[in-house]
Amino acid sequence: MSHLSLRPSRGVLWCAVPLILACTHSTPPPITSLPPNSACKGSAVTSIPAIQGRGDVSLLVGQVVTTVGVVVGDFEGPSPALQGFYIQDAVGDRDPDTSDGLFVFNGNADSVSLGDLVRVTGVVEEAEQQTRIGNVSAMVRCADERTINPVTVTLPTTSASEFERYEGMFVRFSQTLVVTENVQLGRFGQLVVSAGNRLIQPTQRFSPGPEAAALQETNARNRLIVDDGTNAQNPDPILFGRRGAALTSSNTIRGGDEVRGLVGVMTHTWGGQASSGVAYRLRPMARAQDRAPMIESTNRRTVAPDAVDGTLRVSAFNVLNYFNTFGTGACALGDRGASTDCRGAANAADFERQAAKIVSAIRALDPDILGIMEIENDGYGTNSAIADLVRRLNDATAPGTFAFINADEQTSTRNTLGTDAIKVGLLYKPARLSPTGRTAVLATNSFVTGGDSRPRTRPSLAQAFAQPDGEVLVVSVNHLKSKSGSCDVPDARDGQGQCNIVRTNGARELAEWLATDPTGVRDPDVLLIGDLNAYAKEDPVTMLTSRGFVDLETSRGIGAHYSYVFDGQWGSLDHALASRALAAQVTGVTTWHINADEPAVLGYESAFKSPAQRAALYAPDPYRSSDHDPVLVGITLRRASTRNAAP
Repeated sequence: MSHLSLRPSRGVLWCAVPLILACTHSTPPPITSLPPNSACKGSAVTSIPAIQGRGDVSLLVGQVVTTVGVVVGDFEGPSPALQGFYIQDAVGDRDPDTSDGLFVFNGNADSVSLGDLVRVTGVVEEAEQQTRIGNVSAMVRCADERTINPVTVTLPTTSASEFERYEGMFVRFSQTLVVTENVQLGRFGQLVVSAGNRLIQPTQRFSPGPEAAALQETNARNRLIVDDGTNAQNPDPILFGRRGAALTSSNTIRGGDEVRGLVGVMTHTWGGQASSGVAYRLRPMARAQDRAPMIESTNRRTVAPDAVDGTLRVSAFNVLNYFNTFGTGACALGDRGASTDCRGAANAADFERQAAKIVSAIRALDPDILGIMEIENDGYGTNSAIADLVRRLNDATAPGTFAFINADEQTSTRNTLGTDAIKVGLLYKPARLSPTGRTAVLATNSFVTGGDSRPRTRPSLAQAFAQPDGEVLVVSVNHLKSKSGSCDVPDARDGQGQCNIVRTNGARELAEWLATDPTGVRDPDVLLIGDLNAYAKEDPVTMLTSRGFVDLETSRGIGAHYSYVFDGQWGSLDHALASRALAAQVTGVTTWHINADEPAVLGYESAFKSPAQRAALYAPDPYRSSDHDPVLVGITLRRASTRNAAP
């Protein structure tokens, strides 16, 4: 059975003041050591379970108490340390509804060691919704080298408040858990774990309604934050790499990796700042000197996407604000439009890091046609972002390998794709395909606003491409309104997020527009790709499928497919939908998991990283080149007379 490991006692630095006051280093009464067999309890002792009580808030708040417990978590020292330690009643009251553990706020002091049996006198307080002893006026070490066996807890819990009964206690998870979120690993040194599998976005699996709501409720009970031993922001090193080593660009931790033998103290605190939120957090201790859990690589990186076969490869990739202009007010809303703040890389050095990752990812995708989203909307000139990307791709491959569709030139309209800060784009390989027909743009007021009072969605771009054998494919690239912010119609709270009506109206008009043959090629083979900001069972996607498009991943039985993670839940915002005529000619579809699985801190940004971290956490490879995974489709176009019936 796992038990609390020990380490030698340390020297004493005394500091006992409320959290809101500055901590002094005057010389208060030192901690007293008593013989191991001396009495540590007495009539004036209030047990830890009695202090905790059965509710979220202690009934003894504001009272001076004396209590006794074994140190099961030592997080002393000046901030960003937790400034205290956790003690646990050696026996407990055997009441499953009351916790046997308690936090002792000790300021900047360093007074105890794991395994010490201590008697503490202080004031009962509630801080960050955690019961604790503060204003410590006396502390006695009664014995050391005491052992507390961890209490076994499991996920999912039976209720949202179940962890309250373990607050401050030494616990373990005997089950294997999986990483379901690592987004805040670099910011707050934390992971989110779940039991069984990572958590699926409810509307990825179910239509909005009772089943989706039930899954959301289950998800809420099947998650726990695993936090490092401090409240440091941007910790250096980042402890939670695989197999107990620090995180690096090569020693990553990916969504779906397994966490085994998780042991530590159940706390109820924030992660270092108000934005980290107050939550139950397990502060892990595999050994006293090693607080990192054992994380196993069960979701390994792949050097290339899965095979999709076919003679034609089409990809969709959100390139996460690819801006080659930097600074406040230095960018424009469209070609020569109003000035605006730049997005993406903060400076030229960071942009080189970003571009190297994006180019590496696109080369490995090896698309014949590439639809991109979130590229700077600054026209198509020599210095534009889209020209920069194509130039870099050609430098990395061979001259003329890639070209881009100049929508302004083809439509004889400046800013035909609007004046949002970002736009969509189409790249292609001239040796494999030639643009044909009209370059078509859907930029009507009704589409861009989606029925809202202001523009919300980026205009859509459609282009037909002809193979040397004369076969034609129409590709439509799209980026619908995000789930962030708000629109005129409030969030319906059905799991689809803000602005769902805007996206749904946009999807309806998009399908109707494509049905009019906007490129003029009179070919039924249409592939609709892009970031729809909607999961598989949400209204915008089902609107498109109701209008005759086939969701390629869902129709091919790719069940829990995903391209994005939000709040620890996984689903696909990035889609490939085929017209019925095209669907039978699709040879394969895959999402290449190079981004959503990876910690955000492995991206290109240099800010909030030490010089050593800027080197150790970065590599010019595809991993965490964006926050969305790219989608790849394989197609073999066939003449209508030789095609199989569409599904």
